[in-house]
Amino acid sequence: MTILSNALSGALASQLALSATSQNIANLQTKGYTRQAALLSAVGADSSGKAIGNGVQVSSLIRFSDGYKSQQMWRAAAETGQYSQTQPYLTQLERVMGDETASLSTAVDGFFAALNAVAGDSATSTPLRQQVLTASGLLAQRFNSLNNVFNAQRMSITQQRGAIVASANANIEKIAALNARITQGNAVGAPVSSLIDARDLAIDELAGQMALEVSEQPGGVRDISLKTGQALVIGNVAGSLKAESAGAEQVFSLEFASTKFMLDAEKLGGQLGGLSVYERGTLTSMQEDVEAIAGKLAAQVNKTLGEGYVMGSTSTIPDGKALFVFTKGSNHILTVADGLVPADLAFSSDGADGDTGNLQNLLKIGSELVTFKDKSGATLSDADTQLVGKLGVLSQQNQAALATARTMRTHAEEDWQSTSGVNQDEEAINLVEYQNMYQANMKVMSVANSLFDATLAMMG
Repeated sequence: MTILSNALSGALASQLALSATSQNIANLQTKGYTRQAALLSAVGADSSGKAIGNGVQVSSLIRFSDGYKSQQMWRAAAETGQYSQTQPYLTQLERVMGDETASLSTAVDGFFAALNAVAGDSATSTPLRQQVLTASGLLAQRFNSLNNVFNAQRMSITQQRGAIVASANANIEKIAALNARITQGNAVGAPVSSLIDARDLAIDELAGQMALEVSEQPGGVRDISLKTGQALVIGNVAGSLKAESAGAEQVFSLEFASTKFMLDAEKLGGQLGGLSVYERGTLTSMQEDVEAIAGKLAAQVNKTLGEGYVMGSTSTIPDGKALFVFTKGSNHILTVADGLVPADLAFSSDGADGDTGNLQNLLKIGSELVTFKDKSGATLSDADTQLVGKLGVLSQQNQAALATARTMRTHAEEDWQSTSGVNQDEEAINLVEYQNMYQANMKVMSVANSLFDATLAMMG
């Protein structure tokens, strides 16, 4: 009976539609889940011309996705990853270098203040001379402490990039494996929506680690490559990233299909690119500039002291001793020379103990110019302040870029959610509509059954 078969097809279709709705509601809070729906279509009448139709069928289960919106979300993930990884390091340097009680400026000012105290009182005062040695030790300690912060950041960045590479390789392998399963599922008509969701989540995580180009291929496959063009995933074939030590540097490479490509980490984007840009740009530049200040200060102080006479000197030529030892590239870039005593400070320019001619020359060192890596310059007294100012500008620029990237990411997620996300109100309406559809079809089946019984009774 056509009435019964039509009602049965409607009941079965509404059941499948209810199943899709219930799946959507169950995954209301599942990250990366893409909503689904049953696509219903009428089954046409036969060729007799005397039939109304043959009910309804579920043509397919559709998945609400928009490739463009997914691409936008992945691009925003790379931007956010790049600036978010850099900011903690910038903030730490800002706090250390800008601290009034622990900054280089405070120590440099303290050193020259100790020299001024000797010049204003007595050049032969042992306690005042000892204060100069103490201030010199504190100054050296500040340089070394800051240098240790630089080295600690460099080590942390190296370890962090290594962890990112390991995580990225896991995502790359996962994407390739899911590509294979999706291809197999599509070939036999099996549902693959959950596999596609899992793959897109892996792509999203990988996009935060490095900027990607994602291309859709036949069979539902997604191929992944770096912004610089090297392939990471083609079909079910996965590449492998490597981070290796080369002396003091960390070098990166990609091996794909037995071919090895060397990578410039600064151009990779995402977390990996952001850390590399910060290390090679800001961190290395700051460390070299601080070394330049220490080297200039040590050289000028030692040169000037070498032109004077120690206290109680009997020499006919200058016999001043070096105060500082500068060692470029070491953990302790600046130290006070071993064995110095207050009397060794060559403040006299003519050999007389009360003379302060050479001490006056030492006080002029604060106005000496030091040249930074970017070719700018500043006096020794103002050099640290200028570096802190540069650092503050870089930090503000990064914070602004990070805020913009996060806004773009939020908008991209909202845009994606508007198409692919589950809307609770919409699913609640669908639930009621498909329930009514099912109940109506069951009512039709009941009517058809009553008609069938009545017909049997008439023929009876």
